[in-house]
Amino acid sequence: MDTLNEKRAQLQEVTDKLQALNDEFAAETKKKKELEDQIDICSQKLDRAEKLIGGLGGEKTRWSETAVYLHSLLGNVIGDVLLSAGMVAYFRSIYYRLQPVFINACRQDIVKDWNAYCIRLGIPCSKQFSLVTTLGEPVIIRAWNIAGLPVDNFSIENGIIATKARRWPLMIDPQGQANKWVKNMEKQNRLQVIKLTDSNYVRVVENAITYGHPVILENIAQEIDAVLEPVLVKNIFKQQGIQCLKLGDNVLEYSNDFRFYITTRLRNPHYLPEVAVKVTLLNFMITPQGLQDQLLGIVVAKEKPELEEKKNEMIVESANNKKMLKEIEDKILEVLSTSEGNILEDETAIKILSSSKVLSEEIQEKQKLAAITELEIDAARNTYIPVSKHSSVLFFCISELGNIDPMYQYSLVWFINLYNQSIINSAKSSELEERINNLNEYFTNSIYKNVCRSLFEKDKLIFSFVLTVGILRSQAKIDEDIFNFLLTGGIALDNPYPNPAPEWLSDKSWSEVVRSSNLKYLEGFKTSVSNHINEWKNYYDVSAPHEVPCPKPLDNLTGLSRLIVLRCIRPDKIVPAVQKYIVEEMGQAYLEPPPFNLEESYNDSYNCSPLVFILSPGSDPMAGLIRFASDKGIHKTSLLTISLGQGQGPIAASMIDKALSTGQWVVLQNCHLAESWMRELDRICDEVIVPETTHDQFRLWLTSYPSKAFPVSILQNGAI
Repeated sequence: MDTLNEKRAQLQEVTDKLQALNDEFAAETKKKKELEDQIDICSQKLDRAEKLIGGLGGEKTRWSETAVYLHSLLGNVIGDVLLSAGMVAYFRSIYYRLQPVFINACRQDIVKDWNAYCIRLGIPCSKQFSLVTTLGEPVIIRAWNIAGLPVDNFSIENGIIATKARRWPLMIDPQGQANKWVKNMEKQNRLQVIKLTDSNYVRVVENAITYGHPVILENIAQEIDAVLEPVLVKNIFKQQGIQCLKLGDNVLEYSNDFRFYITTRLRNPHYLPEVAVKVTLLNFMITPQGLQDQLLGIVVAKEKPELEEKKNEMIVESANNKKMLKEIEDKILEVLSTSEGNILEDETAIKILSSSKVLSEEIQEKQKLAAITELEIDAARNTYIPVSKHSSVLFFCISELGNIDPMYQYSLVWFINLYNQSIINSAKSSELEERINNLNEYFTNSIYKNVCRSLFEKDKLIFSFVLTVGILRSQAKIDEDIFNFLLTGGIALDNPYPNPAPEWLSDKSWSEVVRSSNLKYLEGFKTSVSNHINEWKNYYDVSAPHEVPCPKPLDNLTGLSRLIVLRCIRPDKIVPAVQKYIVEEMGQAYLEPPPFNLEESYNDSYNCSPLVFILSPGSDPMAGLIRFASDKGIHKTSLLTISLGQGQGPIAASMIDKALSTGQWVVLQNCHLAESWMRELDRICDEVIVPETTHDQFRLWLTSYPSKAFPVSILQNGAI
């Protein structure tokens, strides 16, 4: 038993030792497992680190350059934001009644002055400040361009001011550019379109304010309904912690997503101060550069459709790529900033960064290829720039006619329709230069004929002269000082030189001779008149001085310089001299306007396009219209006529409603006598006379003396 107990004790000792060894083995095994896990984790971290370095390392150069650029902007942010705030606040209404080209020049001059002033005061700001760089986002601006905003800098600045200003924008939009841009931009946000003539427009605005939908108020005149004043001044208050706005008698919950846009088709409206201070007034009249780009796209689409289609695809693809690239960069920065602890342990973050890097590289490669392709496409498109530039000049020539008479209104849609017809109907040629000449000549002649048809006889020569000067100015063949002197006679100052022949040369004419001698090509005018008074007297006595050369040394004068000599010596012969000048520069065709042809006017119209007779004293087109209707098979009973005046508006509206379905013709005479009903007529032409419900034979004929109350949209879209 003693021996057994001894052996048991030895066994227990061995068992304890074995247990200790087993415990030590288990501990070492665990340690080994931990080391293996650490090796695995370390390998994964190393792999992730390589991916991270490889993924973000390739971006180092670009991101470093971006960081340096942003750092420089950050240093100037105080002055740049100050100047941006000044532009948005001040340029929202300044000179809005001028042409865009003048507004743009004023903006540039003012910004340069502000910028220089800030630098003198030591305010940190960019040496060449740009509102587009400071407040604009390239991705958003490209989306605006795709939505219809012209690509020129002036229009982009207008877009920034319209979206950044605290007051809702009221856009002067005679060509409908801003209207088109807003509708395309806000289409996905369920844009609501209203007019002041709508019966339920207040209800639409109330719902939009509550649910946060954008609203565009179209085609206003020079007044805005007082019921909208709380919306314009943003009379927002808090009620039980909720933002509210009182509109009329209703208290509405106000959504911060609500947007309100206002457009007018008037070219030169005059808004009273109580309206102007409540809105952001912006002139969205199309600029020469914006119109050139649009016309270039149209002519290339007709002449080289595959080229323009590819160009448009490239623009959309480039915009999408830039948008995706920005989203990827934002995602990378978000992952880096939100990752907690060691980023190498966050496998999800590493996967996001790696996939983002791969996608980023693919997009950048696409962008490089796209840039090369776009250059090739632009090189081919730019061969048609002479056509777009020439056509743009023609549009701005006719757009100025509204300053002569308010009835001379022409829409961009009408202009582009003629432009398309000219591209189709002009003579074809395999030689590009000859084809461009054919396009320009045909379109110029088409514009001349169509516009002359709607002008009074007294204004046709003015239009021909404006057209001639506009075309020559675009070719840099007009000296602006000479042209301005021809129009104004220069600035009248004291004349120190005595009149050499007061018996036949008036003091006014002599003063103009002295002033004009400072102009190019006319330096010897005063001296010649003083030294050769008999020769100039003979020139003065000639019955047709515009047909003979001037006395030496001005005997070789041509163009506008020769017109100035006639203005000074024989102002009574300026009209025939201008006619001769037009013939020399443009040809006889531009001095002989085509006779009025009712058939052509009718053929240019369609069932939803009103035909407008602009009356002059003593004229009455009704007899000719009745004969024309008879020739077209329209019986007297199908020619519904009414002379507008007090109380006749509803009768005329019922006539139109009846004729829309029966295909009769409606003649509304003397529209100028029913100024208060013109807004309703505008609504009828816009909303009631629509292709879906209008008979093909229906025509609306309107007669009116010149009147500022006549709806601009009817003049722009009708046949005059």
